Amino acid sequence: MREWKGKRYWLVGASEGLGRALAHEMSAAGATMVLSARTRERLEAVSGTLPCPSEVLPMDVTDADSVRAAAEEAGEVDGLVWLAGVYWPMAAQQWDAEKAALMCDVNLTGAARVLGEVVPGMVRRGRGHVVLTGSLSGFRGLPGAIGYGASKAGVMSLAETMRADLKGSGVEVQLVNPGFIRTRLTEKNDFPMPFILEPDAAAKRYFAHMNTRRFAANFPRAFGAMFRLSQFLPDWLYYRIVA
Repeated sequence: MREWKGKRYWLVGASEGLGRALAHEMSAAGATMVLSARTRERLEAVSGTLPCPSEVLPMDVTDADSVRAAAEEAGEVDGLVWLAGVYWPMAAQQWDAEKAALMCDVNLTGAARVLGEVVPGMVRRGRGHVVLTGSLSGFRGLPGAIGYGASKAGVMSLAETMRADLKGSGVEVQLVNPGFIRTRLTEKNDFPMPFILEPDAAAKRYFAHMNTRRFAANFPRAFGAMFRLSQFLPDWLYYRIVA
């Protein structure tokens, strides 16, 4: 079990859904939370319900100046949890360039902007904890996932690279790949969502992984195993199944 009391964690993407639920899990364990998202009012609503002290730090992850200013205000943190994300279901036949680019900019490039402000300081201090949120959709290409699937695959690769580079540095890197979670984003889907979880249940699984020393967690477990196994299927079979 990781020690949370006296630790200060920056949670990016804290205003609703999984982020809000995870903020409650971490605060209940004793962590001081720095909460970021774009909307101050939503962050303050979350902050007001947490049992331990918390700070509200609005930030636009698509704006480098906003990220830089927020990082300066946040100062030294013990850990960073990346949960920010946007999503629209999109097939290649209905390509929306603006939305596809925004999914990549928020979900992947936004992560790189924030990490670029936080990780160097952790490396200098020789300690830190970074948790990135990928997705089961990032394991292999899926229909209707233009933009989102690619951005999550990028986050997963980023976490894997950081894990390799930072091994032995004192900076620990973890990756969480959830399946469907009932949020404002998944309400956009018009297809069945197997094993869908409520945010509170997903946050408990997320936080349980943060309390281990393992690198990656995929959940729900059975659903995650299907996506992992799909990586070993030959292309002709995989695309016959999913297309």
